Amino acid sequence: MEQAFVVPWWAWAALTVTIVVMLAIDLFMHRDGHEIGFREAAVWSGVWIAVGLGFGVVLWAWQGGEVAGTYYAGYLIEKALSVDNVFIFAMIFSAFAVPPAFQHKVLFWGVVGALVFRLVFIFAGVALLETLSWTAVLLGALLLYTGWKMAFKHSTDVDPDRNIMVRLVRRVIPTTPEYHGNRFFVRIDGRRTATLLFVALVAVEATDLVFAIDSVAAVLAITTTTFLVWAANAFAVLGLRALYFCLAGLLARFVHLHYGLAFLLGFAGLKLILSETPVGKLPIPVTLGVIVATLTVSIASSLWATRGADRRETASTSGRTL
Repeated sequence: MEQAFVVPWWAWAALTVTIVVMLAIDLFMHRDGHEIGFREAAVWSGVWIAVGLGFGVVLWAWQGGEVAGTYYAGYLIEKALSVDNVFIFAMIFSAFAVPPAFQHKVLFWGVVGALVFRLVFIFAGVALLETLSWTAVLLGALLLYTGWKMAFKHSTDVDPDRNIMVRLVRRVIPTTPEYHGNRFFVRIDGRRTATLLFVALVAVEATDLVFAIDSVAAVLAITTTTFLVWAANAFAVLGLRALYFCLAGLLARFVHLHYGLAFLLGFAGLKLILSETPVGKLPIPVTLGVIVATLTVSIASSLWATRGADRRETASTSGRTL
């Protein structure tokens, strides 16, 4: 059974202030719009991961190991699913040819939008699960379908022109097919016009709207305590920008990771469905064990399958230049 606990207002206030402060620090540190290298991204990734893990330690001291373990399970599955976001973001940036120096701004506001989407879905999801018990079966079925689709129909193609939101923006708002520095809007012939960078941001936000549904549903399979679901999502999403700049050049090596993510989505869906049966919710140690084992196997098998890929690419390139 899930351990219930009362979350006082000051805990919500402290969590909100922490999120806002971290966003403000990140925005201030990248106010010059410089191109982010791997080393800087790795440092920031370490900072975000440390904050996320540190919050679990605070929960452990405050509410005990069961609550902290529940948070860590939600955080890990959300962090793992955010890697798939990185794949899609990389393809969107490639499709729009977004200059590297402008990508952080798009990702920053994309993350702000992602946090808003998730907050809305969390409260709506918890309300539905508490009011209509059969909602768990529907969400579980959705996760099972999404997992199956990710495993067997994992697409590597992104066509922005097929995105409904992108087409709507281009139809409703005057747009220019060019970049004007890192600005989202400019005035052309006296008209306020959206730049290509804004259209790229819309594509990122529209994509993350779909991801948010799966992500929130997956964490709701672990806990329906709103505070824990929000904290797990928020701390995982806050590190998404740094994770992108860390992994963008290594994505080709994670050839089996989508199978692991698909399994985790299916596992979360099964948990939701079982929660409405006599079996009930699976113990948190079992959930944590499955998440860690799945990620370890999928990442290790990916790296093993692509071992020597860099050397082969280098050799191939050298051969073409001879």
